[in-house]
Amino acid sequence: MPIPFLLIDKPMTTPYLLQRLVLLFGFLIAPAAWSAAAVVPPPPQLAAKSWVLMDAASGNVLVDHQGNQRLPPASLTKLMTSHVAALELQRGRIKEGDLVTISEKAWRMGGSKMFVKVGNQVAVHDLLRGIIVQSGNDASIALAEHLAGGEDTFAALMNQEAKRLGLADTHFVNATGWPAEGHYSSALDMAKLARAIVIEDPEHYALYKEKEFVWNDIKQPNRNLLLWRDPSVDGLKTGHTEEAGYCLVASSQRDGQRMIAAVFGTNSESERATETAKLLAYGFNFFDSKTFFKKNETIQAVAVWKGAARTVKAGVAADFAAALPKRASGEYQTRVVLKEGDIVAPVAVGAPLGRVELVSGDGKVVMQTPLVALEAVEEGGFFRRMWDGIRLFFRGLFG
Repeated sequence: MPIPFLLIDKPMTTPYLLQRLVLLFGFLIAPAAWSAAAVVPPPPQLAAKSWVLMDAASGNVLVDHQGNQRLPPASLTKLMTSHVAALELQRGRIKEGDLVTISEKAWRMGGSKMFVKVGNQVAVHDLLRGIIVQSGNDASIALAEHLAGGEDTFAALMNQEAKRLGLADTHFVNATGWPAEGHYSSALDMAKLARAIVIEDPEHYALYKEKEFVWNDIKQPNRNLLLWRDPSVDGLKTGHTEEAGYCLVASSQRDGQRMIAAVFGTNSESERATETAKLLAYGFNFFDSKTFFKKNETIQAVAVWKGAARTVKAGVAADFAAALPKRASGEYQTRVVLKEGDIVAPVAVGAPLGRVELVSGDGKVVMQTPLVALEAVEEGGFFRRMWDGIRLFFRGLFG
């Protein structure tokens, strides 16, 4: 392939040749800079207030436009409502078949509705569908009252879970997203919440891709238009109020790679789907999501002194994953760095043994996580401890 700087397109004057040679010299000495600039183009600009694109496996934020801006989340709030309910199901505090009596407050609630009636008894699993698929405000209040006795107390549970997940720009006042002072969230926090839903409760995550739900002889479609436009999209939730605009948190999985997009404040139902689709396409086109080591996978055996075993299995406490520029992802490698000094029993599960690093092609550490013990190693017997003590003494003496 000819070098473009040497193409003869002007008379061969001395200044012109000098200019071409300077450009050629820069091209030859800085190929890495040229290739890096071409790896990932700028992300799309959306017709929205704020947006975030996240790789689900690693939690890496790939695009962030005003992602920390506190905005009214509208019915995106119901992501936390359903998440808290799913966690209570996991803990066994409630069961999917439990019947919930619909209060007058739930029945009278305006906005989007499941159309439950006061005094009806509705199963928890039906209320979850009413919340997730139909965005029912009535279903949200009914489940909140069932779980916590009242919506205010349930909001406190929501905020406790927000704190656990590190949602620094989120505070809930109610279970529905109905406009209220002090009720806010952000695109980044909603992306984090969506990731928690995907990872922590895969069983109930399947509800988010249901396209319609019938209750009380009323069939209502899921308002997430991407479920119809893109077969790779399998969730999550829409939101809309006059103040919030049209919002969407969506997740898509292609070839084993999952992206999460959170978009706040578009102008229409169709626009929120179109703008969100742009973000998802950008992520899949230009990034590779790679999981280098799975949680509790043995990476290597580390020597242990004075222990009942000679080695301890070492790994990572959470998946070690990253989203990397697609055309440069093959240049990244992992390496294990053991902590200085000897590992002496007893060793507890989770004890730090060093770190795992992700290294770029130019040798820079771009990501790291602790290397920890995956098993316990008790102290060895008297003779093992004595013999290893002697060996350590002479090893320290003679290096």
